[in-house]
Amino acid sequence: MTIADLLTNDTLLVAGLYLGLSVLYLLIIPGLVYFYLSSRWYVASSFERGFMYFLMFFFFPGILLLSPFLNFRPKRRELKA
Repeated sequence: MTIADLLTNDTLLVAGLYLGLSVLYLLIIPGLVYFYLSSRWYVASSFERGFMYFLMFFFFPGILLLSPFLNFRPKRRELKA
């Protein structure tokens, strides 16, 4: 048996599906969640804040992978003299 016999179209389709779903779960959706959180973090209602916590919990592995790039520090205040 050759490698071409072992790697049928079904096997390649399943491997591609797993790869696509893992990239979606670990990189794409957590990136979108990050941008959503950074835009709404300081103005969210209590229900929306609970939804934000749910998103952080559900996509935690991807958020953990992106965490070196996250910055939730408040914006600098302008003080009038």
